[in-house]
Amino acid sequence: MVLELINQITTNKYLHSLIILGIFFGISQLVVFISQRFILWLTSKTKTNIDDLIVARTNRPISIILLFIGMRLAIIPHALPAYLISIIEHGIKSIIIAIVTYIVAVIFDILIANWGQKFASKTESKFDDEIVNLFKRFSRIIISFIGIIFVLGSWGIQIGPLLASLGIAGIAVAFALQSTLGNIFGGISLIVDRSVTVDDFIRLDDGTEGRVVDIGLRSTKIRSKDGDLIIMPNGKLSDSKIYNYHKPLPSTRVTIDFGVEYGSDVDKVKKVALHEVENIKDALKDPPPRVVFQEMGEFALKFQALFWISSIERKLDAKEAAVAFIYKALSKNGIGIPFPTRTVYLKVEKSK
Repeated sequence: MVLELINQITTNKYLHSLIILGIFFGISQLVVFISQRFILWLTSKTKTNIDDLIVARTNRPISIILLFIGMRLAIIPHALPAYLISIIEHGIKSIIIAIVTYIVAVIFDILIANWGQKFASKTESKFDDEIVNLFKRFSRIIISFIGIIFVLGSWGIQIGPLLASLGIAGIAVAFALQSTLGNIFGGISLIVDRSVTVDDFIRLDDGTEGRVVDIGLRSTKIRSKDGDLIIMPNGKLSDSKIYNYHKPLPSTRVTIDFGVEYGSDVDKVKKVALHEVENIKDALKDPPPRVVFQEMGEFALKFQALFWISSIERKLDAKEAAVAFIYKALSKNGIGIPFPTRTVYLKVEKSK
């Protein structure tokens, strides 16, 4: 009985193919069962969830690959025409390449998403979501392109001329999208360098200044002191000289220039002005305030009062208070503040 059954299996090609398909179907289901019951249990013990996601999203595609391998082996016993066998073999090989390409794309998606979560935790901008999605799209396009190359190669298609034509088309597209790509990569450089972040108060070399409210994929939004919304292309922003008043520290220095009349006591002027800036509510103790005698000007002795405050938001009010206090203190102590004056001498010649 057993020998007869074995003989039927070896002589009956349809039964042979059916058994091969059944075996590979069972193996594919066993792979899914083992990955879901045991491998996922093992990966759940690790500190990261990357391996859990990879196993969960790739076990079924791997089982499908096993089914197509079984299908390829199942057609061997059949005496099909050579051209038909070639088509079936190339078709199955193309499908397997497509599934492998999908698995690689899924793995890259998971890795990029995990990187994006770590990246997003360090920033307050919505730009990190956009940049992660951008990397996902780029990775999918590149992986899909490589998969297509392998599929075409499996059918014996020469891909050299195709790559050359795509290269020329890519150059044309790059020139057409030069400005857009410049803005995108400019935004990426801003985020990666962390030179500008949301809520930073910045000033550009063209005089534009304000608080950064959002860093997008193509542009950055800045709100000026007057409440106007300035939309700056990232390419232009990354090429500008940026004065960031929040980096490396949010504290900023207040500088007040003033002059007193000639004949004033320099030490007394410094003492009076220093006392006033030290009593400014927002003035920091470290570094300490100071008053510097700068120069003897054309019509006044020029001084400079310097002190630090904790943030740019308090700078305007602190400077206004310091100017008012210094002016009142100088007047109270009898120290004059001169007007710009010039002495003109006229020489009158007597007529002969």
